[in-house]
Amino acid sequence: MEFFIEYGLFLAKTVTFLVAIVVLVGFIISAGMKNQQDEKGHIEVKKVNEKYEDMLHILKASILDESDLKEEEKKRKKTEKEEKKAAKKKAKEKSKQVKNEVAEYEVVEDKESKPRVFVADFVGDIKASATEELRRVITAILAVARKNDEIVVRLESPGGMVHSYGLASSQLARITSKNLSLTVCVDKVAASGGYMMACVANKIVAAPFAVIGSIGVVAQLPNFHKLLKKNNIEYEMLTAGEYKRTLTMFGENTDKGRKKFVEDLEDTHVLFKEFITDHRENINIDEIATGEIWFGKRALEKNLVDDIQTSDEYLLDKIQNSDVFEVSYIQKKSVAEKLGISVEASVERVVSNWWQKLNNKIFS
Repeated sequence: MEFFIEYGLFLAKTVTFLVAIVVLVGFIISAGMKNQQDEKGHIEVKKVNEKYEDMLHILKASILDESDLKEEEKKRKKTEKEEKKAAKKKAKEKSKQVKNEVAEYEVVEDKESKPRVFVADFVGDIKASATEELRRVITAILAVARKNDEIVVRLESPGGMVHSYGLASSQLARITSKNLSLTVCVDKVAASGGYMMACVANKIVAAPFAVIGSIGVVAQLPNFHKLLKKNNIEYEMLTAGEYKRTLTMFGENTDKGRKKFVEDLEDTHVLFKEFITDHRENINIDEIATGEIWFGKRALEKNLVDDIQTSDEYLLDKIQNSDVFEVSYIQKKSVAEKLGISVEASVERVVSNWWQKLNNKIFS
C-alpha cells in the first residue's frame, strides 16, 4: 500500500513539474514571437454580395423546380446584361463631355461608380487588444476609399482600460477626419470604452437588446495590509513625488491617498463625458453619464444610438445598391506561437477566475 502512495506522490510531483515547464516554455515562446508577428499578417477581403448571391442561389435551387430555376437564371442574366449595357452607355456619354482625360476618369470613378461599403469587426477585451488589427484594416481601407464610400464597424465590447480604448477610438476618428461616412453596428454590447469607440461614428445602429452605455469609471483593488501586519510581515514602498502612489495593495492606505485617487477617477469621468458630447451633441450627458446601461430601444430614446437594426439587416439593405466588402487582418501563427498563446490564454483564464472569486469574497 505504501508503494502505491509513494508512487502516487512521485507521479503528482512529476506532473506538476512538467506542467510548470510547459507553462514557462509557453510564456517564453509567446514573448519571443510577439515581435515577429508584424511580418506574418496580411489583409483579407471578401465580397459580401457574392456570398449573399451564392446563398440565394442555393436556396432557390432547393425550393424551385427545374423549369422555374432556368427561367429565374435567364431573367438574372438578362438583367445583368442590361445593367452593364446601360452603365457603359452612360459612361460613354459622360466621357464625351469631358476633354481632359484625368477629369474624365475622376467623373466616372467618383460619380458613376457603384458605392462601396467596407466592413470591419472589432471584438474588445479589457485591454482592447484588437486595436492593432483594427489599425491595419483602417489603414488599408483609407488607402482606397472614395468620397461616396462607407465604412461599417461591427463592434462588440464591454469596455476596459481608458488609455487602450482611447487609442481604439482614435483609430475610428481617422475615418471621420477624412470626411468618410462611418457607421458602427452593435449587436450585443458597446459599454464604457466600447461606447467611447461607438460615439465617434456618424451613425450608431444597435440591435433591440444590445447593451449600451455604462458611461462611468471604476477602479478596485484588494488590500492585504492587515493580513501582513497580523503575521508580523513588514512592507515598504519608497516613492519620490507626493502622489506617485495613492493606493497600494500591501501598504497602509490613507484618507489623503483615497481622496486623491477618487479625484483622479472623477477627472477621468469628466474627460469621458467631454469626449462623448464632442461627438454626439444632441445627448443629455448629465442624464446618461451615471454608469447605467440601457438596452437598444431605451438607448434610442436617450439618443445614445440612431437606429434599431441588427448588423445583418443593415448590411443586407446596403447590398441592394452597393458593393459590400468584409476587410480583416489575418495573422499566420506557427505551431510554437499557437502553443504559447494557448498556454498564455489558459493561465489568464485561471488568474481571471481567481481574481473574480477574490472580488466576490471581498465585496459580498
